[in-house]
Parts: sequence; structure tokens; C-alpha cells
Amino acid sequence: MQARNPIVSQLIASRVSLAPMAGITDFVLRSLVREYSKTCLLTTEMISSEALTQVKDTDIVARNENHSPISYQLSGHKPKMIADCAEYLQKYADMVDINMGCPVNKVVKGTDGCALMRNPELAAEIVRTVKSQITIPLSVKFRLGYTFDELNFVEYGQKMQEAGADFITIHGRTRSQMYGGKADWKRIAELKRNVDIPVFANGDVVSIETAVQCLEESEADGVAIGRGALGDPSLLYRVERYINTGEYLPPPTLEEKIETLKNHLLKEIELRGEKVGVKFVRKFYPYYVNGFQGASRMRGELVLLDNVEEIFSRLNTLAVQK
Repeated sequence: MQARNPIVSQLIASRVSLAPMAGITDFVLRSLVREYSKTCLLTTEMISSEALTQVKDTDIVARNENHSPISYQLSGHKPKMIADCAEYLQKYADMVDINMGCPVNKVVKGTDGCALMRNPELAAEIVRTVKSQITIPLSVKFRLGYTFDELNFVEYGQKMQEAGADFITIHGRTRSQMYGGKADWKRIAELKRNVDIPVFANGDVVSIETAVQCLEESEADGVAIGRGALGDPSLLYRVERYINTGEYLPPPTLEEKIETLKNHLLKEIELRGEKVGVKFVRKFYPYYVNGFQGASRMRGELVLLDNVEEIFSRLNTLAVQK
């Protein structure tokens, strides 16, 4: 895999990255992934340039030394503002990524995220402006297009490359699909054949098997794993291991997932306090507690518990039962 920026080749050498997910890929989840994989590229959750301009000292930018290599993702539509934020983030980041793919209404209504795919000139201006103010690599993440009638991902990717982007991550869906349907990995190959910078494929990579299939169909340089890491932060390492050595490491057992959930909960409590930490982790229960009879009932019980000791007690009962 060759990159015109040699630093990029080092950052993505493992061929696996953690895809950014707002409210998900926080300091704790990134730390959990790093406990397994020492070399994958981590990416922060989406950071609003508008918000970061107002409050610089925010927990969202926190990192550990071992989080490197790490990319910080910024959202926004004001070139100079994003560039100033990117310049500020250089003291934390190995790479800066511009969010041009978020499909949620409150983001695109503000002309951020995937709305930029309808304004490639502005998107290119953002890339040029950011590139002029930072010394670290710059990447962009976008989708196939805004709708199926607007599949402009090839031309868009070329324009981002011309503007100075060093690396691309592309989600194989349109904005109108949101997260429904199936990611179209084969279309990503069209982009890969028409740009000279590395391309990572994103969407529906939830196992070693899907990672391999995605790489084959997309012809991409690597895969960006998002939802597949929820409930299984070891997945990125297992995909790396298979790509590099051919060794297949099995998915975690239910007992192992329960222990990881406990660890996840404790780390969130340490970061946010018990009351907020417990509530924050509830969104992860469907990913950790699944695949067995009565899982739905168990999750229903867990979300009603506010005390960490009670949660641990219930999880220990589950482990014994299974």
C-alpha cells in the first residue's frame, strides 16, 4: 500500500481502523480497543468545530499516550473555523479527519456531514484551508452520495484528493439509506481505481469473514470498523491478526463479553461518575448481552438498575447460568 504521504502509510499500516461514531467512540471505547490492538488507527467520535471553538478544554479531546495512532474527526462547514480547530488538535492527533458522511438530520440540516456531498466546492475549500494550517495528514470520510440519484463519490473523492486530502474512508451507503440496507462494497472499488491516495472501506464489517469479503469486493487498502466493535472491542485486533498471519481467532464467548462489559462500565464510571456512567453504558447492553434465550429480558432488567453493584450481581448470575 503506497501513500503519497509516507506518514499515512505508517498510520494505516495495520489495514484496520476504528470508524468514528458520535457518542460511541469515546475515550473509554478507544481505550478498550487499544487493549487488544496496539497498531490499528483509532478515530475519535465526531467533534463539532463550532463547539470546540467555544470550549477547548473538553473531555472529548482527551487521549492516552497509547492511543496513538489516532485520528481526530471534525465536523462543520466553515473552512477557517475547521482549520483553526484542526490546528489546535495537532497536539493530540496523528491525523485529522473531516466528517463529510454523517447522515443524521440535525447534522445535515446544518449543512455539515453528508450535506457537504451536495456542495463539493465548499468541501474542497475546507480541505485546502485545513491543509494549509496543519502539518499532520488530513483525511476525509464520506458516503456514496446523498441519494441514489446523486452517486458522486468518484468525482467527489478525486476532488478531495486534488484539494489535498491524504486518505479517504468511504461508507458504502448513501445518506438516504442512513444505516439501512446493505453497504455496497463493490462500488467502493470504482473510487479506489480512480484516486491515488489510500482508501478504507466502511459499512457492515462486523466479523473477520465480512472484513475479508469487504476487502475483496472493494479492493480497498483497509477496513474501517464501526458498529462491529460494539460489544466486541477485540474485533479490530482479530481482523488485523487474520489479515497479517491468516490466524483465525474466534469471537468472544458470552462470559468474555460480560467481563468486557464490566470493564467498560467501570471505565465509564471513572470518567463520568457512577450516575452518568451507568446511564451512558446502557446503550451498549444490546451488543454485549445477546445471542441467548432470554437476552432481551435480561437487557430489560439491566436498564432499570442504577447501582453498579446490582448490575455486576445480575451479570454474575447470567455468567453462572450460561
